[in-house]
Amino acid sequence: MEMIQIVGIGLITTVLALILKEQKPVFAFLLALFAGMIIFLFLIGKISAVIDVLENMAAQSGVDMIFFRTILKIIGIAYIAEFGAQIVRDAGQESVAAKIELAGKVLILFMAIPIITVIMETVMKLMPG
Repeated sequence: MEMIQIVGIGLITTVLALILKEQKPVFAFLLALFAGMIIFLFLIGKISAVIDVLENMAAQSGVDMIFFRTILKIIGIAYIAEFGAQIVRDAGQESVAAKIELAGKVLILFMAIPIITVIMETVMKLMPG
């Protein structure tokens, strides 16, 4: 049922944005931005529930919570960068959208360094030598 609501918001927004785009392009962009934020806010409860389940699973499995939180932050950066880039694309700014995506990738790589380091150290310990 929730997906139907989200698609409904998207379709209504699209129709209204197409109508507004001809006369007031700025309002069409603001409408799309507003609809995107409403859809995102609609999903926050679901995202929170998923994070809670994953945290419980990580705690039960004995995974170091620092690594788990880092992975969650990486996933968050990926989603936020994609969301921001799509909104900027809606405004017709492809080059700025590409820069947002690049920044997201660099931040993800930066945050992944501790995890990559641990993996590399583990692999080196497993190698005969």
